Amino acid sequence: MSEESKTPDLVELTQELSDARGVDATMQFYSTDAVYDMSQVGFGTFEGRPAIRRFLEDWLGSYEETEDEVQEITDLGNGIVFAVVRETGRPSGSASHSRVHAIYGFVFVWSDGKVSRATVFTDPHEARAYAEGLADPTG
Repeated sequence: MSEESKTPDLVELTQELSDARGVDATMQFYSTDAVYDMSQVGFGTFEGRPAIRRFLEDWLGSYEETEDEVQEITDLGNGIVFAVVRETGRPSGSASHSRVHAIYGFVFVWSDGKVSRATVFTDPHEARAYAEGLADPTG
């Protein structure tokens, strides 16, 4: 009989985070003292669940509809996950055919099955380089 691994599958957890709908569902993936770093895209850094919740409520509240398409998730080791996500949304008050699209690189630092830090980049290549640097403790 094989023993089931106690180490969480970080690719699976990251996919579940992306699939979560609504702020309440999303927040369950973040540690109480998590940091959501949007400074690379000009929105600042949000520390702790309450600040992250407010940011996500404001961000999602500015859209009538949103959809995330995960294009890549890679576990780089040492709790570091790199993801590329294409976000599509219809801004509140816009015509039904109006859509905005953006591709972001996400770097997640997972600890004890929760995100302790998420850093977002507008350039997935920069995100990957940053993630690889975090994953390599000798780097």
